[in-house]
Amino acid sequence: MEKIKVLIACEESQEVCKAFRELGHEAFSCDILPCSGGHPEWHIQDDVLKHLDEKWDLMIAFPPCTHLAVSGARWFKNKKKEQWESIEFFMNLWNANIPKIAIENPIGVISTKMMKPTQIIQPWMFGHPETKATCLWLKNLPKLEPTNIVEGREQRIWKMGPSPTRWMDRSRTYQGLSDAMADQWGIDHQPKD
Repeated sequence: MEKIKVLIACEESQEVCKAFRELGHEAFSCDILPCSGGHPEWHIQDDVLKHLDEKWDLMIAFPPCTHLAVSGARWFKNKKKEQWESIEFFMNLWNANIPKIAIENPIGVISTKMMKPTQIIQPWMFGHPETKATCLWLKNLPKLEPTNIVEGREQRIWKMGPSPTRWMDRSRTYQGLSDAMADQWGIDHQPKD
């Protein structure tokens, strides 16, 4: 298998970065926050927009959803500027000069104001007994194939109680999904229709 250079944008947890590294790829997480994944040598702590032109083969991006997700719709009227800035950030990632791009975000305004997602996935499709509809916008990548469909699904993420790290815990990528991304997108392929 040919090794590729992968940018995991807006990821401090390093879950996806580590999945690609385990397969031998040159993967780096990038976030304005320090990494919590235990590998600062694989982390770029900076604004990801400054690093898009570094000859990446693939970018998987997890832009902040605070001003985009439908779960915050009741506050949209009071944060139009922040929402526009978030849409602009999303589009800068989407338009990056990187051959293969995947952008993840919850159901929200990108779907209605910009473009429909390529695919909507759930954690239960990748071995986790939870529901959390997640959109993927894909450029030159195939849709993710489910790897382990499980029963006993619940809204654990939605039911999380208040805590200082709630926002971070809610946005952490599941291991099963991280592994699927690395296994299925870490190879040379032609996109499917």
